Order: sequence, then C-alpha cells, then structure tokens
Amino acid sequence: MRRAFHAVRHKGPGQVQFWFLALLIGVASGAVAVLFRKAILWLERFFYGADDVHQLHSLLGQMEWYRVLAVPVFGGLAVGLILHRFTPDGRVRSVADVIEGAALRDGRVERRAGLASALASLITLSTGGSSGREGPVVHMAGLISTWVSDRIHASPITARDLLGCGVAAAVSASFNAPIAGTIFALEVILRHFAVHAFAPIVIASVAGTVVSRASFGDITEFTLPTERLISFYVELPAFMLLGLFCGGVAVAMMRGVFWAVDLGDAVQARTRMPGWLRPAVAGLLLGLVALRFPHIIGVGYETTTLALTGQLGLSQAIVFTIVKVIALAITMAGMMGGGIFSPSLMVGALAGLAFGQVATGLFPDFSGSETMYALAGMGAVAAAVLGAPISTTLIVFELTGNWETGLAVMVAVSLSVALASRIIDRSFFLTLLERRNIHLAAGPQAYLLQMFSVARVMRPLGEAGLPSENEIWERVGQGIYVDGNATLEAAMPIFEKSNLAYIPVVTLSGEGEAPELRGVLYQVDALRAYNRALAETAAEEHS
Repeated sequence: MRRAFHAVRHKGPGQVQFWFLALLIGVASGAVAVLFRKAILWLERFFYGADDVHQLHSLLGQMEWYRVLAVPVFGGLAVGLILHRFTPDGRVRSVADVIEGAALRDGRVERRAGLASALASLITLSTGGSSGREGPVVHMAGLISTWVSDRIHASPITARDLLGCGVAAAVSASFNAPIAGTIFALEVILRHFAVHAFAPIVIASVAGTVVSRASFGDITEFTLPTERLISFYVELPAFMLLGLFCGGVAVAMMRGVFWAVDLGDAVQARTRMPGWLRPAVAGLLLGLVALRFPHIIGVGYETTTLALTGQLGLSQAIVFTIVKVIALAITMAGMMGGGIFSPSLMVGALAGLAFGQVATGLFPDFSGSETMYALAGMGAVAAAVLGAPISTTLIVFELTGNWETGLAVMVAVSLSVALASRIIDRSFFLTLLERRNIHLAAGPQAYLLQMFSVARVMRPLGEAGLPSENEIWERVGQGIYVDGNATLEAAMPIFEKSNLAYIPVVTLSGEGEAPELRGVLYQVDALRAYNRALAETAAEEHS
C-alpha cells in the first residue's frame, strides 16, 4: 500500500494503482448514494407513512391538513439550526461548490460544511422540500475524494481526477446511469475530456452502478409506453420549436429561483429574521402550497411518471409546471437543501407534455405520441439548467431505457442549451458561482487569477533590487497600491490602468489608520505566475 500511495502521489493517474484507488472511491461513493436514497425513503415513511416514493403525492392528498403543513415547518427548522451551527454562512453546499473545488481548490471541497449540508439536504428532501437528491449526493462524493486526496497528499491534477471519480460514481448510483455519470463528471465538474482522466472515472462510474443495481436491481427510473412515439422526419421541426420553448422555460425557472433568493435576502435583512428561522418559514410556505398541490412535495417521481406516460391533461401540465417552479424557488430561497436536476426533469416533462398536446392537437395527421414531447422536454430543460447537453441526453436515455428517440431528444436539447446559454452564464451552477463573484463561465483565462494571492507572488521588503522605501511610499500616497490579502484578479487592472512595472503591496488597517507596507508586486512576476497556470491547465486538459 505504501508503494501504491507513493506511485499515486509522484507518478499520477497513469499508474495502474490509481485505477484501484478509483475503484475504491467508486464503491464508497456508490454506497453513499444508495444509503442517502434509502435514508430519504425511510424518513418519508416515518414522517408521511409513504411505503412507495412513487405514490407519495397520492398519499398526501388523503392526509390530515395539519400534518401536511407541520412536517415541512419542523423539517425547515431542523435544517436552519444545523446550517447555523455548522456552516459559516448558513448556505447548503452542492454541485456548484464541487465545480468550484475542482477549479480553484485543487480538487477539494469543504468538509465540515459539506457534512452539515448533506444532513440538511436529507431532512429537506424527507420533509417536503421541493428539490432533488443529486446535489447533496455529488457533494458527498466530493467529501470522500477530498478525504482520500488529503490522506495521500495528492497533487491538484490527481485530486481533481479523484473528485471526478467520486462524482461519476455518485451520479451513476443515484440514477442507474453509468454512461451519463462518466460524462457528467467530465462535462460538468472537471469541464474537460482529458484522456488521462477517462479510464479511472469509467471504473468508478461502473463501480457505483454495480453497487446501485445490487441494492435496487437493474431497472429504469421511468417506464414509457410502447406505442409508436414519433413520425421522425416530418415531426422534427416541432421538436426544434420544443427545444426553443424549453430553453425559455429553463431560463424562467433559473431566474425565478435567483429572484426568490434575492427577495428572501431582502426580507431577512429588513425584518432582521435570524438565519436559522428562514428555512422554517420556507417550510411553512411549502406546506401551504402542498395543501392544494401535493405534487410539489419531494423529488416528484410520481408526477414525472404521469407526464411521461401522458396521464395528465393540458391544464394540469401547465398548472403543475408553474407550481413546481414556485415550490423550487421557495425551497432555494429558504436556504434549504437539495439539488435542481430532478426538479428540472419534472418541469421539463410537464412543459414538454403541454407542448406536445398542443402540437399533436393542431397536426394530428403528422404527429406521433405526445409522450415523446414529454421525454424530449425533460431532457431539454434539464440540459439547459445543467449546461450539460451530452450527459443530460444520456441520462434521459438511461432513465427511460428508450434509445430509439435519440434524434428528437438531441434536437430539442441542442436548441434549448443554445438559447439558454446566451441568456445566462452557461448553466445554473456557473451562474450561481458568478453571483458569488467566482468567474468560471469564461474559462481558465478568467478564473486563474483568483488562484494566486498577491502575498504569494510579491517580493517582500528587504529583497535585493527593490526600489527605495521612499519611492514605494510615494506611490502609496498617490493611491497606487494593492492589498496583500487580495488576488491577482484585483492587481492586474491596477497594472493596466497605471502602466507601471510594479505596485506597492500593503496591509490595510482599520479606518483612519495608515496602511502597513509589505512588499512590491512586479507585473512581470504576476504575468509569469499567470502564464505558468495557463500552461499547466492546458497540459492537464490535453493530456
């Protein structure tokens, strides 16, 4: 084992030993995904008496009103107390934080906040939160890979590959989708398709799927009708219009969530509501909505299945789409847990069904089944939300077991992503990071500067060849300086504006106090560090 760890640390993922490590991470991440899913089922049975998650909504319609109302409130209160106690900002960690970890944290994610977020998401999904389980599962897989990376002192490249292994296994186990799990890790998390990462990620993804199938069997999540689904060539223009329609639905869904989060922040600030109480208020709102529309509770398997099998009318599909988006926005604005992928599948299936019923009603002689539009809509909305057309298309196929309708799904997915990516920052996750001032959507050239602190690149006082302190202080007096705690992202605009070879580095004290001089940052040193990071990133992505 010592020799194996030495090989992994010093020779990287090209070693066969690394593949065995990927296998272990795949098994562990798959087991965590399975246990998380079973824990949700057990808690739903405890709180709601639901023996089958696919029948939860039907059961809620027959339950006492006060129970439907109370469970989300107590669940939200528990979530708020957990996040208040164990996270610095009361925010649930999910897929966006894993993407940030891969790009900016050398393939690591936060441990303490991550564990608290997993527990908060478990409670949210079990007590009426209208979100999905893929976000917490992906982050838990990131926790496993982070622990392993820290134990073996893995390099950033190795740690990122291990992170991809964990995520692939978690997605594969969660959805019984080994192909999509592999592509998801490469397309969404690592955001490259380097050959060196492919083999270990595939191994981990297969391991996660085996663990899942050993627990739940080799079954698809949704079952589609067997009749003819599409009149291929004649009907393709309708699926092109469906793609544009679903792109608009996805954008409205994401912007609705962000608007609700901003509104929640404003209400909390204005009312001085404690942060731990915010999820409970959201739980109360969810309970009120669920009294009339129990379909919004939980992940939404039953309603998604009804949409994919055409068992909903046009008005039902439209109303359920709007209500689900509202419920998702309440959940996210309430700082509760869970992911966005499963809700986007439900919203896409409902929107696609509504579109299909209109299309087949207008042109019955040239149309296949309306359920095909639900399937394509499910993929189109989810792909636009994730910004991942390849992995989402594959997930749709593996969730349904239907590979014969690939042409229609691909057309709808491609146009949906093309439209949505022009309006938002490529995906829900990257837009979420952009709102935190983390610029990943534009690529490495935009975010690599954030990885270098000024103090790391500067030349300290006393080093040979520096200007005199009087000259340096003169520039400080002119307002030309940078805080030593800042990153090169803050320093480079100063260089561009001043056109100087160096700028002073200071430590800013309290208001009214003079800054403390720490050293000098030369533009050539900053550019050298930036170019080296670009070269390393290019080498990793093309190896």
